[in-house]
Amino acid sequence: MSTSRHPVALRLERRVGEGTRLLGTVMALPLLDGIFAALVVAGAVSSVLGMIEVGLLIFGGSATLAVVLAEMEGSRRDRVRNILLVGALVVPFAAVQAAIAPTIESLLAMDIFKRFAALVILAVAAKTASATIGEYLPGPGVIIALGLVASFQPNGFAVAVVAEPMYVVYGTGAALVGVGFALAVALLGPWLRGNVDIDRFRFGSAVALGVLPLTILEVGPITGEEPLALIVLALTGLLAFNPDGALEIGPQETPDTGVPAATDGSGVDDESPLEDPLDEPSGSDDDQSEDGEPGVSDGDRAPWL
Repeated sequence: MSTSRHPVALRLERRVGEGTRLLGTVMALPLLDGIFAALVVAGAVSSVLGMIEVGLLIFGGSATLAVVLAEMEGSRRDRVRNILLVGALVVPFAAVQAAIAPTIESLLAMDIFKRFAALVILAVAAKTASATIGEYLPGPGVIIALGLVASFQPNGFAVAVVAEPMYVVYGTGAALVGVGFALAVALLGPWLRGNVDIDRFRFGSAVALGVLPLTILEVGPITGEEPLALIVLALTGLLAFNPDGALEIGPQETPDTGVPAATDGSGVDDESPLEDPLDEPSGSDDDQSEDGEPGVSDGDRAPWL
């Protein structure tokens, strides 16, 4: 990936390819491996704040940010259209899983299953933070399967597909929040590339994911209603803000002549305003620096690298 070495996105990229296919896999992965269903059953999507937390951290998050910025090609309109196509698949699937959540819940001892739901989120957070750590951890599907076995109680079975309509509302809303996050990244892509450190945001998102289990388990004084993960995610956005990168996007003009001056990526002009650019030999801006050594053309690299 061109702007971020995101462990989860890189692993998926090797399997499914780039662009829209990769984004669809990243956003659908919580539905395929059971993470979203586990969070719904554990009660993590039972309020507006929970809906926003799950939407931003599970369907959105650093993997979606990295894929939209680094791998999706085409114009801004093309990226928006492709994200909407992905959302058209992810949102209905999330609604279906939220609808059957009460039936799944009736089969489980929730005190036990919540611990496994918290454990799977911690595993995802560790995989997001470090590819090396992720190699030694079991997959989310394995953890959820163990949780289902450990908490299974068939005596409580009850078919209740729509007994909790708010499950469907909040579950669908979480998927919509994730799609909205991807759309915002696509629309603000040029600005984000120059002002946001993606890898720093990735690590902060992993920390926010690690905080989410505290809300699920209601540890100590935490009642489950505190938006701890959202607070950490907001701080992550502030810490990942890197406006120095904006200096590297586009040519800059000298104050005296108004002629675009090539830069070396550090914001320092390669030519002095006192020198006439027309007097320099042809190709000197791209081929040589002031000390006579070969230089690097701005067209040979992405402006945010």
